[in-house]
Amino acid sequence: MIPIEGQPILTAAAMRAAEERAVAAGTPLATLMDRAGQGVAEAARRLAAGAEVLVLCGPGNNGGDGWIAAATLAAAGHPVRVAALADPATDLARAARARWTGPVESFDDAAPAPIVIDALFGTGLSRPLDPAVARRLANLSAEARLTIAVDLPSGLDSDTGATPADYPVIADLTLALGALKPAHILYPAAERCGNVRLLDIGLPPAVTPALSRGPSLRTPDPYPDRTIASPNLPSPASQAHKYSRGLVVVIGGVMAGAGALAAEAAMHAGAGYVLLFDPRTPGPPHSLVRRRWSREAMATALDGKPHAAIVVGPGLGKDDAARDKLDAAIAADAPLVIDGDALHLLDDAAFTRIRARRAPVVLTPHAGEFAAVFGAPAAGKIDAARGAAARSGAIVVYKGPDTVVAHPDGRTRTMPDACSWLSTAGTGDVLAGTIAALLAGNTTDPVEAAVWLHVEAARNLGPAFTADDLAPALASVRA
Repeated sequence: MIPIEGQPILTAAAMRAAEERAVAAGTPLATLMDRAGQGVAEAARRLAAGAEVLVLCGPGNNGGDGWIAAATLAAAGHPVRVAALADPATDLARAARARWTGPVESFDDAAPAPIVIDALFGTGLSRPLDPAVARRLANLSAEARLTIAVDLPSGLDSDTGATPADYPVIADLTLALGALKPAHILYPAAERCGNVRLLDIGLPPAVTPALSRGPSLRTPDPYPDRTIASPNLPSPASQAHKYSRGLVVVIGGVMAGAGALAAEAAMHAGAGYVLLFDPRTPGPPHSLVRRRWSREAMATALDGKPHAAIVVGPGLGKDDAARDKLDAAIAADAPLVIDGDALHLLDDAAFTRIRARRAPVVLTPHAGEFAAVFGAPAAGKIDAARGAAARSGAIVVYKGPDTVVAHPDGRTRTMPDACSWLSTAGTGDVLAGTIAALLAGNTTDPVEAAVWLHVEAARNLGPAFTADDLAPALASVRA
């Protein structure tokens, strides 16, 4: 079982294409199914600690994985039973069924077991479960000590993360076969998957053209969609100084606290010098420089500073003064993070200017802001974020428990299972400052690294923290 960080994410169609490549390369589908079934059996055997396993087999190839898992467990002497929802309906599933020599129980009448393996339906189901099947699966899962889903809990939409109303089943462990699927990491489906681990079944690499990657990214990646991996957050060079570590300029507005949070986050995330254009926030941290706003003052601060980034939006307001500040920020030649109120001031004219900039722009909307800027998403979150990045010319950080970072070139990186305690005021301001600090510094994949750093700091804090606690916690994660 492989942890999911940094792993490719494939839609159901992309997974079928990967299987076709395997066949073309000389690996039959039956071999892939055999590897999947054996991998499921090994995981179940290790976790069951000798307890009886009940394998629930559906009519398709997901059921075929289940038949092989059951046969493998039986051959190893592990107590195992099989309950079938229906007879196998594919040649592969029928061949797998032939390997099971024990009795077959009816799905409707099977007795409970301590360990349940859900191999009813995987990624191939495009409609909700029959209500009677859903209730029966829920009852068997509720009476089990451990429920393991093969590839995907039965009844979930593989590609969007959508969950049918009143979906009753929550797996304890989902074993993704060959690659992650969007439902493993996108909510609400991800919550129903429990812990997700990957089983390598030997799929060949993707053959899609390598995407163009920015100068901070080192090697081409044939997979456009992945989860975010733990980043490399380097220490300052031995001869570093405050400007080489990065200058972050935060443009304040009508809510002074929001800008101050972004500024403090930038400081704790590693920036060498942080300037907040809002003189109304006296007091600590005393190393934070505060000045009165003007376009000229910002231009002077940025002049001759190649390692710099700007944050505009936290607590900015939506009046004419706010529009003027956003206009000045877009006009500046430095990486730019647009957050909060400033997102509501964006339009197609602003996107045209963003696409013409040399330095990158990062937009950080939560769900409500995303809908206000780009309209209600018509697709799954990954595709929606990708479309927004293409339209705006910016890197879009579509926030939430499954934050998606989408680049204009089509790449996406998703942070699965963010800390739910981040759902408190001001944490978005902290993220904006964190992104700016890493944009200004010498960090590979700075936006993804900032998202990871933000989540890890929250996890380290535990429950019921505030955004004021979160900003200082960034430093301990870097350490």
